[in-house]
Amino acid sequence: MFSQIGPMEVVLVLVIALIILGPKKLPEAGRSIGKGMREFKDSLSGVTKDDDETERELTAVKSERDRDVA
Repeated sequence: MFSQIGPMEVVLVLVIALIILGPKKLPEAGRSIGKGMREFKDSLSGVTKDDDETERELTAVKSERDRDVA
């Protein structure tokens, strides 16, 4: 279905986005789309920010404990 998309079509979509959003809002829109896609992917895989933060805290506690022992 999407095998017919070539470089000219991609350029056309980017030019239309630039015209509609303008040069100042285009990077912001790209960041928000990327962030949304990342959150969607993480929600599908079951990864949450709480899991990441907990893992970082455990790593910090382990490194402090190892430092105290040595």
